[in-house]
Amino acid sequence: MSKTMLISGGSRGIGRATACLAASKGWQVAFTFRSDEQAAQATVADIEENGGVALAIKGDVVNEADVTRAFDDTLDRFGALDSVVVNAGIVAPSMTLAEMSLDRMKAILDTNVLGALLFAREAARTLPNSMSGKHASILFVSSVAAKLGSPFEYVDYAASKGALDTLTLGLSKELAPQRIRVNAVRPGLIETDIHASGGQPDRAYRLGKSVPMERPGTAEEVAEAIVWLCSDAASYCTCTILDVTGGR
Repeated sequence: MSKTMLISGGSRGIGRATACLAASKGWQVAFTFRSDEQAAQATVADIEENGGVALAIKGDVVNEADVTRAFDDTLDRFGALDSVVVNAGIVAPSMTLAEMSLDRMKAILDTNVLGALLFAREAARTLPNSMSGKHASILFVSSVAAKLGSPFEYVDYAASKGALDTLTLGLSKELAPQRIRVNAVRPGLIETDIHASGGQPDRAYRLGKSVPMERPGTAEEVAEAIVWLCSDAASYCTCTILDVTGGR
């Protein structure tokens, strides 16, 4: 029986790469997207063209009803749920904390922290009764910004990812007795369009030279770590935060 994965924010970047890789390894994949219908359907088409199975679900992770519906739709389509990847996140243009507006900070924290909490809460409620195998998993997509702080750029974003690291540690202990593993991956400088949304489309390439491996990473490289931690191959891994940073 194929296992099922639900990803928040799966139409682009790391979420899309994770959906495609998981599907190629036999997972049934559902993912949410907020507004880009074209990108979402393109992801589904790519997966199906390669023999996989995928479901795109429109919804916003900060909307409780949308989050609940995403889990319901996944179970309605696939009948079980084994892994939840909490990936949806945003960044805003570079500036110091002193320059940031309240609206900006609320937007970052609403999506990156409250949205993650809502998605993880629904996973904690759903997975104990929906897993198809002996155990299930939750995976948070954090960021190396949680360690570095992103001074003069995105300290609000860094703070939001630090919250995910703490959530990983606490929730892993809450859910371990229910056979649910909770881990996180912390990407470094990765070639995705999140840098453009922060006003620096060339950021990964510009700063990649300073990484010990002298290059930015790819979404596919991060996806490899995510899918492994969600798989049976990582069955004794929980409370783990894995850096995918090229040594940064």
